[in-house]
Parts: sequence; structure tokens; C-alpha cells
Amino acid sequence: MDDDREFDELASLTGALLAALEAFAFAARRLNPPDLPALVEAVGAPDEPLAEALARAAGWRGQAAVLREPLAASAEAVIAGFADLRAGAQAVDLSRAFRALRQRPIALEALYPLAGLLPPVSRFFLEPEQRGDLVLQARFREPAARTGVMHGGAEPGARGAFSLYVPEYYSPDRDWPLVVALHGGSGDGRAFLWSWLRAARTHGAIVVAPTAIGRTWALTGPDHDTPNLIGILDEVGARWRLDPQRLLLTGLSDGGTFSYVSGLEPGSPFTHLAPVAAAFHPMLAQMADRERLGGLPIHIIHGALDWMFPVDMAREAASTLQDAGADVTYREIPDLAHTFPSEMSADLLAWLEATPRPAPG
Repeated sequence: MDDDREFDELASLTGALLAALEAFAFAARRLNPPDLPALVEAVGAPDEPLAEALARAAGWRGQAAVLREPLAASAEAVIAGFADLRAGAQAVDLSRAFRALRQRPIALEALYPLAGLLPPVSRFFLEPEQRGDLVLQARFREPAARTGVMHGGAEPGARGAFSLYVPEYYSPDRDWPLVVALHGGSGDGRAFLWSWLRAARTHGAIVVAPTAIGRTWALTGPDHDTPNLIGILDEVGARWRLDPQRLLLTGLSDGGTFSYVSGLEPGSPFTHLAPVAAAFHPMLAQMADRERLGGLPIHIIHGALDWMFPVDMAREAASTLQDAGADVTYREIPDLAHTFPSEMSADLLAWLEATPRPAPG
């Protein structure tokens, strides 16, 4: 009987956690300084039923007890994130609101190992449109070796290290698209990986999320990051079979700007670029190698509400790069501020699939 009660409580805790995580994602996607108080009010308090369900789990002694630790770690990060989000709104403290968002990848990383054990968790880590796909869900039941979430180079999130996701249904009998995703200026690859995992898990792509060697990417001074990216690419390519026509370099904010800086170099190994919420100066195009730019697929994503890098900067980038010969796709999102639009990850993978390009050199 205790097991029956505990499994009922497990279902309640899991449901409350997944609902709170979806609400957290809603807030992260729509975070815009002037709208912060209204956003927090709209999100409500999904952490309250989560805290209640977590408290009930403290007494588990049966079979469900082995699941309590990862669920609790994830739930506690979510609860802390909502507390910081509310405090930031009340004090009009944007830095605290952004600090709150750092709890979300912590919660996701703690929860992900349960995707192989709890079907609702596995479905949560798929794109919403594919959660009813039973064939796709079945592909995760027997994960291949060397798949899932991994870290390399140094301690996870350390300078110069990288985090990696390889779909559990990876097979070396075909080529796999690669996404190298660069975090924003105050982030790290360990956290930024989760911006891409759901889309990559659903659609079948390998994702590498490196951490910059310095405080942020090498936008000025010596470029130590590009050699590190190439070394990581070589290391990943030696272990998994990559599609040489679909090697995407993308990034958010400073990471997006560095995808221009590094990706426009004549010797860059990347076949596609996708800067998101990035700064741009026309000199980037003027200094770029003409042969490198010719026909290079570049997908620019920018929010009309971006308060850090005004949207006119992205419009100029699209026009300048198109005039210089690049194959530019420009997406301007009306309700997006300076955040990562997670719904665009799947769109970028579809664009990558539709526009193969021979590897440079």
C-alpha cells in the first residue's frame, strides 16, 4: 500500500515539476525588462504545488525513493528560480531576474537522467508537436553507447571545456548534422546546451556547447577561441560520424557575434552560420574573404524588442551580407527581447537539413 501511495505521489510530483518547468520556459522566452512585473504576474505560482508535492516525497521509503534525489534537485532549482524571479520583479532588479534563469538549466540537467525511466519526462524533452509520436518515443528505450549528455575538455562549464548531446538512437551508419552552440557573454556551455537539447533529441542532431576561454568570446584581442572550437570539432568528429555538409556554428548575443567573427574566417570548417540576438558591424563583411562569403548560408534571428543590440543592427547585417554574396535568411521576431527563442532551434535544424553545403576547403 505504501508503494501505491508513493507512486501516486511520484506522479503528482513529476506532473507539478514538468508544469513548473514549462512556466519557467515561458518566462525565460518572454523576459523583457519593462514587462518583468506583468510577466511574473502572468506566470503565477506553479512552484507552490511543486513545493507541496516535494514535501510529501520526503517520506518515501519504497521503490519510488530511488527517484527522489534527482526529482528533488530539479524541483529545488525551479523553486529557487521562481523566488528570484519574483524578487527581481518586486525590486525592479533585472540582474536578479537573469540570475533566476540560471536555475532552469540546473533543473533540466538534474532531471534528464530520469528520461529513460519515466515516460512523461522523456516526452517533456521532445518538441511539443512530436510528443505523441510513439515510434520516436520507442527509439529511446535502448540507448546506444556513448550517447546522451556528456562533458569534455575539463570540468563541466569550465573555461575552454564543452558539453555535448548525442541522440540516444545514434548509429554510425549515417552522417549526423552538428550544431556548435555558443553561449552569451555571461553564460557557459553546460547551461546553454539545454537551449538545443529538446530539438536535437527530437530531430536527430549532435549538439556541442563550448565555454569561452576568456570571460566572453574573443571579440577583441587575440583569438584563442577559434582554435579551441576547431579542436573540439576534430575531437567530436573522431568519435561520431558527422555530416560534412551540415556543420552549423550558432550562438546567442556575444556567442552570435563570435559566430560571425570566427565563422567568416576563410579557413572556418563550418558550412552554416546562425547568429541570434548578435551585434554586427559592416566591417565584418568588408573584411571577410569573398570566396568564403559566396553562397554561405547565414540564418539571422533577432527580436524586435531587443534592448541590448537594437534590431536595426540585425537588419543591416542581413542587407550587408546579402549584398556581399551570402545566402541570407532573416527572421525578425516581434515579441522577442534579448533572449534565446527556443522554438527556433527546430526551425534552424530544418533550415540546416534543407540547405546542404560542401564543407569549406
